[in-house]
Amino acid sequence: MTDALPQTHLTNQKKPDPCSFVIFGATGDLTHRLVMPSLYNLEATGLLPDKFCVVGVARKGTSNDDLRDSLMKGLRQYATRPVDDKVARRLLECVTSIEADPADPTSFDAMRERLEKLETNRSTGGNRLFYLATPPTAFAPISRQLGRTGMLKEANGAWRRLVVEKPFGTDLASAKALNDELLQIVTEHQIYRIDHYLGKETVQNILVLRFANGMFEPIWNRNHIDHVQITVDEKLGVGHRGSFYDATGALRDMVPNHLFQLLSLVAMEPPIRFDAHSVRSEKADVLAAIQTQSETEALRNSVRGQYLGGRIGDTEIEDYTRTEDVGPDSTTETYAALKLTIDNWRWAGVPFYLRTGKALGIKRTEVAIKFKQAPFAMFNCTSVDALAENYMMIGVEPTEGIALQFNTKIPGPTITLSGVEMKFRYKDYFKAEPATGYETLIYDCMIGDNILFQRADSVEAGWKAVQPFLDAWKKAGAKGLEKYKAGSEGPTGAEELLKRDGRTWRKLS
Repeated sequence: MTDALPQTHLTNQKKPDPCSFVIFGATGDLTHRLVMPSLYNLEATGLLPDKFCVVGVARKGTSNDDLRDSLMKGLRQYATRPVDDKVARRLLECVTSIEADPADPTSFDAMRERLEKLETNRSTGGNRLFYLATPPTAFAPISRQLGRTGMLKEANGAWRRLVVEKPFGTDLASAKALNDELLQIVTEHQIYRIDHYLGKETVQNILVLRFANGMFEPIWNRNHIDHVQITVDEKLGVGHRGSFYDATGALRDMVPNHLFQLLSLVAMEPPIRFDAHSVRSEKADVLAAIQTQSETEALRNSVRGQYLGGRIGDTEIEDYTRTEDVGPDSTTETYAALKLTIDNWRWAGVPFYLRTGKALGIKRTEVAIKFKQAPFAMFNCTSVDALAENYMMIGVEPTEGIALQFNTKIPGPTITLSGVEMKFRYKDYFKAEPATGYETLIYDCMIGDNILFQRADSVEAGWKAVQPFLDAWKKAGAKGLEKYKAGSEGPTGAEELLKRDGRTWRKLS
């Protein structure tokens, strides 16, 4: 490896303002698995406020000691680095448990009083970050009570922020309704719609790759790019999430959030400056430019599948319809593939192929940008089939990095070509500590930088693009739902979706 080149930082990291970090769903899986390990990593790197407290809110009473013990067990199980007891104690000493249930409005009145006392004792200055690590059905009821009691009202220089996990709505109508309700309680700048994919270094690096390098942006358009593939494949089945998943499906669960976040970063126009308003406006514009398809077009330009039993490594996967809390005649898709087009100058005629599924043979998240082939006249002695396709691959999981695939000459007296890859991997070049992906997002919430969070118009534009597929699949019922074996590459129809355009999915490895 060559010596590292000079590193440039757009901003210097600073400590956030003193604040209270209020977690609804403090006893839940998300808090234990991701939120607290992220707070631990921030504390370990000195990026939590000096004046700070964590308030764990649960519907049933839990003592401070019990909550701290539970969170410590979670840290030991899910931490991304060895747990330093001194750092963990420093963080857990800030934890206080409070009981509150939206079904009991008086509990929020009591919560407000306790929170105000904690703020005085901890000298947090009244700054509050409310994190809704709860099922989506609780977003609006909790927000209503926080608004009614004035806990979200900004006054006397203190900020109040509301962090909402995905999924944000289940279709266009519900997303609009939720946006409308929240915006009656708080302003847009107070809402942080969180998507953990945007906390991943490679995802954030798409902006830098495109706009900080003069070699890429000039060819980032319809004149040079043939098509774009976005893949989010998972090896795990539904597991014990049958009730949630059967009401959601692969399309709702992954496309309007994770895959569209990747699409928007790849396809957006250059922002006029690197700030939240400019970047989020360009992302919203490109999502709004996705062509709205008729239901007939949606059926033609999509594939949905449902996995059958099989073996993945040492794990036996049963049929999806035999999963706990899933009906035997369920038509919920566990795999979705779409062909989308973007109606603007840059991307006219360039298809975007998206695919995501569960119980597949490999876990892989990547963006593959396929460049148009060069003329072959110079190399008529070489079979066209032998020439490698020109790809840029942006790997997100499990390996974060960027690779270029191109043709080069094989050593020897004759002109013989071979495809090769040039690879950059984060772990090889930057010696960063392992992270959950939430650290950046939580830190940004605390400093008030919402560049990595979705705005209301972006959320609704995403659902508008997805809605025709939801409607068409609902009407089709079981018709067109393909079965695929767990551990395979997915339904055969996904290959046909590209084959009829003379294209193929990039082989994952």
